Amino acid sequence: MLYYLSLFSSDISFLNLFRYITFRSGGALVTAFFIMLCFGSRFIGWLKKKQGEGQPIREDGPQTHFAKKGTPCMGGLLLLIAVLVSSLFWAPLTNPYVWVLIFVMCGFGLAGFVDDYKKLTKHNSKGISGRQKLFVQFVISLIACLWLICLENGPMGTTLTIPFFKNVFIDLSYFYIPFVLVVIVGSSNAVNLTDGLDGLVSMPVIMCCLVFAVISYLVGRVDYTDYLQIHYVAGAGEMAVFCGAVIGATLGFLWFNAHPAQVFMGDTGSLALGGILGTLSVATKQELLLAIAGGLFVVEALSDILQVGSFKLRGKRIFLMAPIHHHFEKKGWSETTVVVRFWIVSILLALLALSTLKIR
Repeated sequence: MLYYLSLFSSDISFLNLFRYITFRSGGALVTAFFIMLCFGSRFIGWLKKKQGEGQPIREDGPQTHFAKKGTPCMGGLLLLIAVLVSSLFWAPLTNPYVWVLIFVMCGFGLAGFVDDYKKLTKHNSKGISGRQKLFVQFVISLIACLWLICLENGPMGTTLTIPFFKNVFIDLSYFYIPFVLVVIVGSSNAVNLTDGLDGLVSMPVIMCCLVFAVISYLVGRVDYTDYLQIHYVAGAGEMAVFCGAVIGATLGFLWFNAHPAQVFMGDTGSLALGGILGTLSVATKQELLLAIAGGLFVVEALSDILQVGSFKLRGKRIFLMAPIHHHFEKKGWSETTVVVRFWIVSILLALLALSTLKIR
């Protein structure tokens, strides 16, 4: 919205600042952060009154988690509101890529909200069935996928780019659609699985958004895409503003979610954030780069899949507990130690992902 102030820059030169994506991305970050700080405490207090006992704790989880009983969940709802308000405030309302991200965020957020609500009303850790959740996620992802293909409107619409290699493209044709569905839905559920310790999921999400903020800005400029030998996506630069809003809102949420957490994100936030990351990778034509920047999410998801598969096939577990962050808790690592070390890994993976822009 504030972008349109730049139209009056010929009369007031200062307003020309609102033309720059970098300035508005920073503004979106700060705005979302302060929305979280200003309303966080009151929102948490409201959740406590409404939820009573708070989010149900897994009975088979680490013993230390039972102390968290009574902590309210659905904190992701305020996070998503902060992202939405900040994005609409700083991004141009005519940019279709911003609206795709908003659509995915709201759709996945709504699915997570229903899941959280059922957990609270049933007083157990199981919400809606896995099939119902996946069905909704696939429908939302399909709409987003077709929308993005239409926006590309060219031979690159169904093409996969390969990190570390320039001018290497693989046209997946009709197979691109199921591939994108797996990317977005897989990303959403991987982030959801990672959200199991106080503050754990926030930093990896922030680092991934930082990577894709940079990528979005670069692929939206012809000069940088020519220099770096990456695919140009007209209008994609504005997604950096949305990324700024996500980073700011997640930092604000971490203010209240740091150990010991005052509030949990819940599926409302984690499913939406994962869906956003998957959609960003598809929109920027850097789907495989998400596996590098979000490598921590990949490991968390694989650990859960391997654990379930091994138990069903062999009757034995690979890890003491899955996802893998619980495995390290069972080995005696404190919750804070697990979180900080996983943060370090996510930062290193983000740097590796960005390095692929030059190593081509």
